[in-house]
Amino acid sequence: MLSHEQNESLVRVGPGTSMGDLFRLYWIPFYPGSALTPDGQPKRVKLLGEDLVAFRDSEGRPGLIANACPHRGAPLMFGRNEECGLRCVYHGWKFGVDGKVTDMPAEPAESGLKETVRAKTYSCRERNGVLWTYMGPDQDNPPPLPQIEWNLVPDENVFVSFRVQECNWLQALEGEIDSAHAPILHGRIDNKGAISDWVASKDLSPRFECKEQPFGMSIASRRSIGDDTSYWRVNQFLLPFWTLVPPQSKFPELSGHAWVPMDDETTLCLMFSYTPAGPLYPRMRELLAEGHKGRETGHASQNCYAPKPSTTPYADFWTRFSPDTGYGFDYNSQRDTWFSGMPGLWVQDAACQTGVVPIVDRTQEYLSASDMGIVRTRRLLLKSLAAYHDRGETPASVQDPETFMVRSISLHLPSQASWTEDGAAFMRAELGSDFGYAP
Repeated sequence: MLSHEQNESLVRVGPGTSMGDLFRLYWIPFYPGSALTPDGQPKRVKLLGEDLVAFRDSEGRPGLIANACPHRGAPLMFGRNEECGLRCVYHGWKFGVDGKVTDMPAEPAESGLKETVRAKTYSCRERNGVLWTYMGPDQDNPPPLPQIEWNLVPDENVFVSFRVQECNWLQALEGEIDSAHAPILHGRIDNKGAISDWVASKDLSPRFECKEQPFGMSIASRRSIGDDTSYWRVNQFLLPFWTLVPPQSKFPELSGHAWVPMDDETTLCLMFSYTPAGPLYPRMRELLAEGHKGRETGHASQNCYAPKPSTTPYADFWTRFSPDTGYGFDYNSQRDTWFSGMPGLWVQDAACQTGVVPIVDRTQEYLSASDMGIVRTRRLLLKSLAAYHDRGETPASVQDPETFMVRSISLHLPSQASWTEDGAAFMRAELGSDFGYAP
């Protein structure tokens, strides 16, 4: 249980907040590159409470600029994207991706105003189909992009999706590092399907161990599966908002999320699934893109989106599964087939993560033994905030991109074996290398 003050420090992300300042030390993935075309429609974005517009100029360079024109506050999301700049439709002021004014048609040339005005912009980079931004204090000297494996493997190895979730970022993140819920929430009551055969469902009372790491936190769960064997699943939390989920199926893949705060009550969920040493299985790519028999996988399918007007941040990435639609809950399905009564993995997670309010009051919680990973992760976040704000110490992963080369694991080990020792080599990511074990 957190105090009110501690909870507030973790959930508030706007400019000048403790958590917002920590987030701004890192590069943030914020848009699929294919969704922005040269001279195409600008897209309204919200990140860390800031109202922004993403666009790609005539030469293909991505830009992220404040939505409010610095002239008189007209929305640049209506801007004309033309001839290497975004032109405000109110008075025609035109801005490059660097925020510099390139044209002021209604202003006398001798005024010199063009040389003094600059729109607020943030550094942008593009890598393997994803756009990243750095919103930190030193725009001229940003840190290196994180060496995170999913964004480094060949395109045929990975599947990436984006969606909006209507809750605070920490609720979403804590849901993914909670390994105890998976075989329960995602289970069936008719004993059919692959989930019913999952080894984790054989022991619903796992024992937890946690280890603080240079990248964040390893959260290990141990399940006894007989014959002097333990099944270990190790989820990873990587500062500031990354989660990695262990492989678990006949056709194993690595997956996880970036839980990017749009504001205090809304989260951009970037999900990635990839195979480290070869192309993603064709059938899996199809299931992730289209869902299965009307049900969602861990990814938002192409059929679930319910686009909003272009004036809405991330208008193209809202889905039909939300608090307003009841997440597709069906009581008959809950009674006869699915434990949750909701249509698919991410929908089940989102419904529980969102809870009854966008920001949970953590002073009212009754935490249990299965919440060890959540407790330890909160402590790490609070410690990281204090180190940065009290002593100016930044986490190691800010300047060392190799810190992010980590994998989650699922191992069968003898009961007396150590997951930290026997699993250490498998938790290190190396481009081109396979799992190194049979998940």
